[in-house]
Amino acid sequence: NEIVVEIYPNGVLGNERESMEQVQTGVTQSYIASGGGMTIFYPLFSIVNIPFSITDYSVAYEVYDGPFGNELAKDIEAKTGFKVLAFGESGGFFQLTNSKRAVQKPDDMKGLKIRTMTIPIHMEFMRSLGASATPIAWAEIYTSLQTGVVDGQHNPAPIIKIGKLEEVQKYLTLTNHMYTPYVWVINSEWFNALTDQQKTVVEEAARVANVAGRGVNRLIETSDEGVPYLATKMEVYNPTAEELQMFKDVTIPAAMKLELQMFKDVTIPAAMKFIEDEYKEEGKELAQKYLDAIKKAQDALGL
Repeated sequence: NEIVVEIYPNGVLGNERESMEQVQTGVTQSYIASGGGMTIFYPLFSIVNIPFSITDYSVAYEVYDGPFGNELAKDIEAKTGFKVLAFGESGGFFQLTNSKRAVQKPDDMKGLKIRTMTIPIHMEFMRSLGASATPIAWAEIYTSLQTGVVDGQHNPAPIIKIGKLEEVQKYLTLTNHMYTPYVWVINSEWFNALTDQQKTVVEEAARVANVAGRGVNRLIETSDEGVPYLATKMEVYNPTAEELQMFKDVTIPAAMKLELQMFKDVTIPAAMKFIEDEYKEEGKELAQKYLDAIKKAQDALGL
């Protein structure tokens, strides 16, 4: 009943697409995919990246660990062959960094070249703020920022520190504008061939590791490895509530507000129009389920 785990970190087996293809074909058994990697194989994953839709960690955990997360996992498996062990955390909420100027309001983003993952809604979000969006692989971010291929990027604070991006970025704005989970996948055929006891062990180990990972991220955020550290290397700006509202408002064209009455109870950025155009009825259905899950979690938590 013993399961031996061999770990190959930092892309030593290939880039993200290659690593996920290896899991699909059974060359390897498991991989923790970024949101960008997941979107390559399951385009609808872009939808759960709606900016400013989740603004509290407890809500995020309720959404992804609850019925919505279970349904999303089943759909991913049905369409890709990946069994989802957990929706992990990529470090927390996304923040903005750049090397050109302090960003305090949406207009400050105009003309900046921003690196994003290959997630359409991430790119649409940047464009709606007047910046240009350039998808660049994680392994190339540091050099791209250093050489001026792009001016900035967005990532959670722990990821900024891990990538040493503070060495090539001067300004950090704490917008908390997105929560994009990692997706821990496993080859479904391999998993289904396990004994019931082995399946239980694998699933429980993944659950415990996921909870621990979230806890570590919260500690990192407020430690010398997170924002406090970054503040010694970069100019950090924490927007006021009014300024954050400006970021939200600028991404919601007035013409869309009437069109999107079905989402009237949630702050919906311009990305929602993109969802309707890009993913049609299937996308709208998933978006509604996602927003309903957020509202249910907020109500349950009294937020």
